[in-house]
Amino acid sequence: MSDSKIINLNDDNFEKNVIKKNSVILVDFWAEWCRPCKMLIPILEDLSKEYFNKIKICKVNVEQNHKLSKKYLIKSIPTLILFKNGIVKDTRIGSISKLQLKEFFNIYI
Repeated sequence: MSDSKIINLNDDNFEKNVIKKNSVILVDFWAEWCRPCKMLIPILEDLSKEYFNKIKICKVNVEQNHKLSKKYLIKSIPTLILFKNGIVKDTRIGSISKLQLKEFFNIYI
């Protein structure tokens, strides 16, 4: 995990790192106790390296960032929200395979 390209976000730095960026950003809303969230970690790690110059991958812990969870109506986790130029473009909820994530990314890059 030392060479991870994934950025941890919170209520305070989210706008600066997502909303005000002119790029494609995937935000993973997750929690420590969530088994499907944990299963997604190695997939996101791999894709953060593979798509390093194309998509920024970020994580938001829903337990610690209630404002963001409420703002984006997070009801189930993992919830993956894809932003392009600060605008929500698409959402995926629940477990997702590496192939499905790549297909999801390729729509927007």
